[in-house]
Amino acid sequence: MTMTETAQSTSQQTAAPRALKTPFWRAMIALAAKDLRIEVRGRELINAMLLFAALSVLIFSFALELDRTARETSIAGVLWVTVVFAGMLGLGRSLAAEKDRGNLDALLLAPVDRAALFFGKMLSNLLFMLVVALLLVVLSTVLFNVSLFKPWLGLVIVLGTVGFATVGTLLSSMAVHTRARETMLPILLLPVSLPIILSAVRASTAILTGAPQEDWIAWPQLLFAADLILLALAYVLFDFVVEE
Repeated sequence: MTMTETAQSTSQQTAAPRALKTPFWRAMIALAAKDLRIEVRGRELINAMLLFAALSVLIFSFALELDRTARETSIAGVLWVTVVFAGMLGLGRSLAAEKDRGNLDALLLAPVDRAALFFGKMLSNLLFMLVVALLLVVLSTVLFNVSLFKPWLGLVIVLGTVGFATVGTLLSSMAVHTRARETMLPILLLPVSLPIILSAVRASTAILTGAPQEDWIAWPQLLFAADLILLALAYVLFDFVVEE
């Protein structure tokens, strides 16, 4: 066999598995839909997140007997503390369930782009966190007597949740392989996501207190830029993370 024929045979063998790969968007949506179907049937993850969020808001509302100005100042911190810890609860249990059932190894062996697996899992985690955030907005509006139904605040919640879900999904895929994964995830996640959380809290506080737009408009822009950077890094790094 000549060198040309050998090269052609090798290229055909390597091209065949690529041709069998599921398209990126189809694989991503299929994985997210699979997680949503499982959650609709079992309601284990979302129930735990919603219960934690509701109890947290109730405790804060009874503990913080403040006037209206103090409530407007503190409610953003209450909102994001609850979103962050409920999100960590969901992130840890989501990837741990995949690992315990053996699904994680099966997904990594599937003819699917690894990045599609990441974004599918991140999308499902994001949807769960947005549901929790919506519940928090309703409960906080009722219990703190401060309206959180503001378009700019909704945008900040979405941007902050996207960044936190991106970092959380990437780091939870690392922590799930360790023995103390419940302890390891917060240790890894909180320092890395701190810029996202601080920017979201500052923007939310300024919106709720009625600060001039020019004083806080930079924070949503920073969140948007951080989300793009984190999504790009996750796209590049996830393959190396799961290989390790």
